[in-house]
Amino acid sequence: MDEKLKLMILTPERKIFNGEVKELSTESEIGRFEILPNHLDMTTSLVPTVTYFTTIDGRKLKLFTSTGVLKISNNKLNLLCETAEWPEEIDINRAEEAKKKAETILRKNQFRDYKKEELRLKRALARIKAAD
Repeated sequence: MDEKLKLMILTPERKIFNGEVKELSTESEIGRFEILPNHLDMTTSLVPTVTYFTTIDGRKLKLFTSTGVLKISNNKLNLLCETAEWPEEIDINRAEEAKKKAETILRKNQFRDYKKEELRLKRALARIKAAD
């Protein structure tokens, strides 16, 4: 049995990561989950979150990932997302502003924009957490 995973993280603009990892932890609409070697093949949608993974040499890395898709097949993980940012790339002031704006709109109960603002809030919170 294989004890490693091949992970590729892509956005429309760039390749974020391409290498071997021991594990990956990310989040779908039904909650956080972890992928270890020899996981069943599957495809799932992802929500804005902090994605964590451990490289083969033991480095524990994290980054913000926005909405996207994760495909798992034969120990190969392809994570495709709209945006991905390493902690040092995150503009924390911009994330805090987006968080405040989304919270204000959600408090006003503007249902027409509710889902959009809920997603904005999730992105902002995940960026803030990833930058920590």
